Amino acid sequence: MQQKENLTPDKRSGIWGFIDRIEGDKVVWIITFMLIMISWLAIFSSTSLMAIRTGTDRLAIMKEQVLITAIGLGIILILYNFKRIGLIRWGSKFGFPLSFGLLLILLCKKDFGPIDVEVINGAARNVKLFGYQIHIFEIVKVAMMMYIAWAIHTCKKDEEEGSKSRYFKLLNALSKHNGLEFLGTPFCKRAIYIYIPMITVFVMVLPGSNSSALLIGGIMGLTLLIGGIKFKELVGLAILGICAFGMAYGTYKISDGNVFRRLSVFEKRISMNKDPHQLLVLKGQERRDLLDVIIQPNTARIAVHEGGILGKGPGGSTQKYIVPLMFGDYMYAFILEEYGLWGGILIIILYVSLLARGIWIAKLCDSRYAQIAVGGLTMLITSQAFLHMFINVDLGPLTGQTLPLVSHGNGAFLSFCVAFGVILSISRMANKKIREKEEEAKPLYEKKDEIQASLDVLEGLDNIDQE
Repeated sequence: MQQKENLTPDKRSGIWGFIDRIEGDKVVWIITFMLIMISWLAIFSSTSLMAIRTGTDRLAIMKEQVLITAIGLGIILILYNFKRIGLIRWGSKFGFPLSFGLLLILLCKKDFGPIDVEVINGAARNVKLFGYQIHIFEIVKVAMMMYIAWAIHTCKKDEEEGSKSRYFKLLNALSKHNGLEFLGTPFCKRAIYIYIPMITVFVMVLPGSNSSALLIGGIMGLTLLIGGIKFKELVGLAILGICAFGMAYGTYKISDGNVFRRLSVFEKRISMNKDPHQLLVLKGQERRDLLDVIIQPNTARIAVHEGGILGKGPGGSTQKYIVPLMFGDYMYAFILEEYGLWGGILIIILYVSLLARGIWIAKLCDSRYAQIAVGGLTMLITSQAFLHMFINVDLGPLTGQTLPLVSHGNGAFLSFCVAFGVILSISRMANKKIREKEEEAKPLYEKKDEIQASLDVLEGLDNIDQE
């Protein structure tokens, strides 16, 4: 009888051989592709109002999204194919300089060559590069998570090696002079390389977006916790952040709203009365101003309510013609309207799975940098996703945070592609350990022979007792 050939993953052909040869975490790959496919469906259907206002059509918008998706997948594949984690770690040290430079362009509110700064309501949040809109804060989020991972790794390594890191040569040299000994202490190095950059970015983001500043600050703090920074230092940093926000708010009040103008939006959203019946007693400009403020959250509530359990079906949304940013800030509400509760649950499952898988990958990484980077990026993606969902179901004030990898937005999509690419790249390093753990947890049907043998023994003992 001819013996059946035992095909190893390397010998398999076709789609199964291709899947087996994927070294990165397959669960994260599946989540990535599912979010992208959901994005295509949602963006094609939700951009009707955008097409009307811009004088284009949804097909043209979809073509642009396909192009951006192709670029994003290219970024993921490039990062995924990095052979050594050291290259990603080396690039991460430029995260703060990149963030500082981009935020400085926004604060200057001046165009630089092909870069056009967009100023809306006195705040600069986006730039246009060769006609493409780029959301700077989305780039800063990912860049700073990468930088924080590098900085913590560098500081910890310096402590372990006894101040031999090349990045601290200047500080170590200065610390040998009288009165400057404190520059060589581990705390001073952490302050210069971690805490000061964090506070700087927080303060620079604040004038353009209060919610982005709070989100970035919060996720950076969680990343420090993942990296093993002392809790008392985290508390001190949180107090400094609160003080910085308080000083900004005080400056806003003293200047009669001329400085840190975005805080007026923060005040309105916190104290917002969303009851539409107010419109019945107001007239003129006051009525129009109130309508602009409450139209999005109230219409999103209608979308969630009308979606029900099964939804209206693809293309059935009516609220997409009313909410100006349904395809961005209120994408989850749109999904609930068209695909119902089951569509909303699917989105939640995908992000919860990403969080669980990210923690699993980080746990199995040998490199401290890899653990912090995966943990920080996973927390960033999932925290923003759940914040977006909470706002969409009216559990908090509008923040303008998009749904990662689903909402429309070129800069945000590409930035999160970088995050997913780094997670997948690092997962290759932990892949061997993951497979070992999965082998230990084989399903029962693969151990049926062992189980049957045990049952036979028990049955034999039972027969002996009966005799």
